[in-house]
Amino acid sequence: MTRDNPNYQQEEENTVSSQNHGLTQLRIGAELLHLSDQYSAATELSLDVSSSERQQILSQCKVKADRELRPDIVLYYAKDFDYIDPTEDLDVVRVEQMPLLCVEIVSPTQTSQDILPKFRAYFALGVKSCWYVDPNLKLIQVYSSPKESKTFVTQEDVFDQILEIRLPLSKIFSKRYQPKLHNLPQESKA
Repeated sequence: MTRDNPNYQQEEENTVSSQNHGLTQLRIGAELLHLSDQYSAATELSLDVSSSERQQILSQCKVKADRELRPDIVLYYAKDFDYIDPTEDLDVVRVEQMPLLCVEIVSPTQTSQDILPKFRAYFALGVKSCWYVDPNLKLIQVYSSPKESKTFVTQEDVFDQILEIRLPLSKIFSKRYQPKLHNLPQESKA
């Protein structure tokens, strides 16, 4: 199959972010960081899929990526993924170890048909949980397998049963700034 085939998932270089996408990504990442010292989260991390074995998995899932997949957010156990002190070792450009969780946030140029094949690939590569996030619908769909998911909307808490993670949706999909209404002078009647 080639890149011209519409059934093939294209690389992420064609996706366009937005204000809501960026805010949602940062807010989910911040909430994941505050879970506990047990986890480490990162955004836009390049996952190495260049090996022939991983390329075969991507091909079976109809996902096209030459060297890497880049989820919006990933979560690892802190013992497996932490800050690399540059005085001790070199930074890693493409990470070989798959994360526990991959979060994909729908951008204005994407649909579920763009993201769901990636979830099949993530699970086949060893990821334990995937989150489909739609900022416009204010929902998070937690996948425990390619065919099993639970949807969380509005003011609920997102609960990932596989990783036992709970996040409040109210902190993710809410306005931070609420303008104050000033008392306007009333017109006098003459």
